[in-house]
Amino acid sequence: MPRKKHINSVLIIGSGPIVIGQACEFDYSGSQAARSLREEGIEVTLINSNPATIMTDSVTADNIYLKPLEKKSIIEILEKHKIDAVLPTMGGQTALNLAIKCQEAGIWEEYGVEIIGVDIDAIQTTEDRELFRNKMIELDVNVCKGRTAKSFLEGKEIAQEIGFPLVIRPSFTLGGSGGGFVHSEEEFDKALTRGLHFSPVHEVLVEQSILGWKEYELELLRDNAGNVIIICSIENFDPMGVHTGDSITVAPAQTLPDTVYQHMRDLAIKMMNGIGQFAGGCNVQFAVNPEDDSIVGIEINPRVSRSSALASKATGYPIAKIAAKLAIGYNLDELQNAITGTTSAFFEPALDYVIVKIPRWNFDKFKGSDTKLGLQMKSVGEVMGIGRNFQEALQKACQSLEIKRNGLGADGKEMTDREEILRRLENPSDDRLFRIYDALKLGIALKTVRNLTKIDKWFLHQVLDIVLIEKEIQKYSLETLPKELMMQAKEMGFADRQIAHLLGKLESEVFNRRYHELGIKRSWKLVDTCAAEFEAKTPYYYSAFDDENESEPSDKKKIVVLGAGPNRIGQGIEFDYCCVHGVLAAKECGYETIMINCNPETVSTDFDISDKLYFEPVFWEHIYEIILHEKPEGVIVQLGGQTALKLAEKLDRYGIKIIGTSFKALDLAEDRGSFSSLLRDNNIPYPEFATAQTADEALEICEEIGFPMLVRPSYVLGGQKMKIVINEKELEDHIVDTLREIPGNKVLLDHFLDGAIEAEADAICDGENVYILGIMQHIEPAGIHSGDSYAVLPPYNLGDLVIEQIEEYTKKIAIALETKGLINIQFAIKDDKVYIIEANPRASRTVPFISKAYQEPYVNYATKVMLGENKVTDFDFKPVKEGYAIKIPVFSFEKFPNVNKELGPEMKSTGEGIYFIDSLRDEFFQNIYSERNLYLSR
Repeated sequence: MPRKKHINSVLIIGSGPIVIGQACEFDYSGSQAARSLREEGIEVTLINSNPATIMTDSVTADNIYLKPLEKKSIIEILEKHKIDAVLPTMGGQTALNLAIKCQEAGIWEEYGVEIIGVDIDAIQTTEDRELFRNKMIELDVNVCKGRTAKSFLEGKEIAQEIGFPLVIRPSFTLGGSGGGFVHSEEEFDKALTRGLHFSPVHEVLVEQSILGWKEYELELLRDNAGNVIIICSIENFDPMGVHTGDSITVAPAQTLPDTVYQHMRDLAIKMMNGIGQFAGGCNVQFAVNPEDDSIVGIEINPRVSRSSALASKATGYPIAKIAAKLAIGYNLDELQNAITGTTSAFFEPALDYVIVKIPRWNFDKFKGSDTKLGLQMKSVGEVMGIGRNFQEALQKACQSLEIKRNGLGADGKEMTDREEILRRLENPSDDRLFRIYDALKLGIALKTVRNLTKIDKWFLHQVLDIVLIEKEIQKYSLETLPKELMMQAKEMGFADRQIAHLLGKLESEVFNRRYHELGIKRSWKLVDTCAAEFEAKTPYYYSAFDDENESEPSDKKKIVVLGAGPNRIGQGIEFDYCCVHGVLAAKECGYETIMINCNPETVSTDFDISDKLYFEPVFWEHIYEIILHEKPEGVIVQLGGQTALKLAEKLDRYGIKIIGTSFKALDLAEDRGSFSSLLRDNNIPYPEFATAQTADEALEICEEIGFPMLVRPSYVLGGQKMKIVINEKELEDHIVDTLREIPGNKVLLDHFLDGAIEAEADAICDGENVYILGIMQHIEPAGIHSGDSYAVLPPYNLGDLVIEQIEEYTKKIAIALETKGLINIQFAIKDDKVYIIEANPRASRTVPFISKAYQEPYVNYATKVMLGENKVTDFDFKPVKEGYAIKIPVFSFEKFPNVNKELGPEMKSTGEGIYFIDSLRDEFFQNIYSERNLYLSR
């Protein structure tokens, strides 16, 4: 069926600010869907309240509404535009819930808007646990024994019927909120009350626990003619009991017998057809009993999800793009496979490689949080590794996490306390994978590890092989290590750094021996969706160690953009926004663009954004070999947050050109002591300070500076280990703690300006000229991290004298640091005097916010300045300045019920929203201004 001709304008609903359970995978799916619909000549209108996304950018849609995701905003859009259809499946649970509310209020009907890509009845069936159970029973799909409770009393009765252990799943919640396993009657009352409270409809499913069973997911696509294809199978490394968003997952499934897979496939298609006849994507989750391979249906999501972003990046099949085309009437056999450009989209991808996804947690930001993993998702991001085998993909994923590990083990960081290891194996937490390695290295029996973790023994054997090859390597020196063994280690994903650790050598020595003397070099393979049966046209690569190389460098002038790696608190989607704009700007300047990143949720890792995508860890060894292979003009590091910046020193040392601000300037700004000296030389005020590298030094200094004191390590992001201390004991404890975690760091101690106002500015500088993009005033007092503050653009009550000082100092600092590109400076204002807190000559969290508020493509301009294509004075800046824009921090504290909701110098927010007001009399502003001192802590 060709596309529906009556659909000429579509509204896409976004997912709002990033929270745990709903991250930037919906920026990727929304952006891809918008591009897909515009290819068809459809006018796309987009609503989302998240300023940090590419999705809410003029490059993505025709009309953009940065509005709260509520019925009032939808009506406002429908009053202004003739919208033919709404696509609510690209914005996660938030978008679906809003679409349902509008449906119930009769809004779509009143304005003649058709709902496409989803069946509202299907959503009700899948979200309402009781309807889902009954539908599965009707379809003859096995489900766990259980019933829905709408009251405390009903829940108690059901528990009595089924017996413990039990699982509680609230209806209509995100990321498993409010759910959990209950092993005894004592735990049950509390868990039931919590579940009923979390569910927006106050009902929970109480069912038998299948803790320890194997968990699988299938990603499906169906068209209007009823054709269904399976995009890929995904196997959870962790058994049932850990939320799939917190599980290590592997694609394709590794331990699934074909007979069981075929049965699962049939069930998935039956389930999708059984809940409704919509065209689009769908994710189905199953549990398999390891004793007898019996299958139970767990849940079904009739929309694109976190898993479909992963499946899309894993296979190269653009699920959101195709799902959007199906929603407007096309069938699969009428669409082209975007990867090959010659074959039909009506095919099931075949993978000749393995994908491993590992979640990224941030428990360190939530002191006192329960690090135990269960039915409630707690991870803030994820990474994906692609390898020719499971071990290579696993180690690449470990290298991508940025948790100071070089792979799985071989870095001297293993735990050796047997009792503690056994305890952690039994209670899954963020470090269980590393504890499995530790256990096997310590000689704990594989059978014991299997009994405690319930992880399939095939996976445990794979980890054991990694432990055994390490022991083999240690029998040799670097000079005598056989080439075959070196090759085998590299094929298993070992980094040169790990091999260096095992042999007591430097990473560079191992690299020279491997690369130059033994000739063991990476080659790059295509992610081609069809296991090389057809020629692929899209340049989407991963590295391997075999003879055939599928990535041919061109002779064009090229640029590498380093991505931001996994999302975490302090470094979120806003840096991906900057990377994507950097790529697009470099393309405009005639460069071939090369993106290196490992985050499967993002737009930057979409196969059609850059000219070449290397889906690899943002980890020195991988980057260096790509650079040796591609020979770019240089590397852009200032768009990918701290991930990319941390590699600047290495690039500089190896003589690789850093595009834009030099490493020397980047380092000067990061080194707290040197930067304060620069301020002194330029006669710019700053709080009184000193630097210390030991607790003794710090205690000597405190007498001169006086308490309260702000303690800040160098080279960190998101205020990591930053704290306000008020006495010598607190100072000593914090310095000891910081230096244990970040050895050799230079810690800055400065006098904390109590009660000061905080402000920040973003600017573009070409080394001579400076243009200030915007000045923001924080609503909370100094002492709360800028990422956790409400910020108002332009400032709401800074006088002319203060604004003049901010402008003067911003220009002076940008030029003194020889900035070429973006810079962010933070200020504290006390008694009308402006002090500098810090300067970051790189893209900041607020650049996308200002770009959206003022409707200007600032990252595009900054990239052209970095490349030397333009001076700041070449641009015709025309910001749209009407009223005020407020940046709203969004937190995920409900995932950590035991954590105090206090705020301080260390960042805790997971995302942000934007809100526009016409005047300061606005009720929203008045309300947050009145609460500005509420959560300030140390």
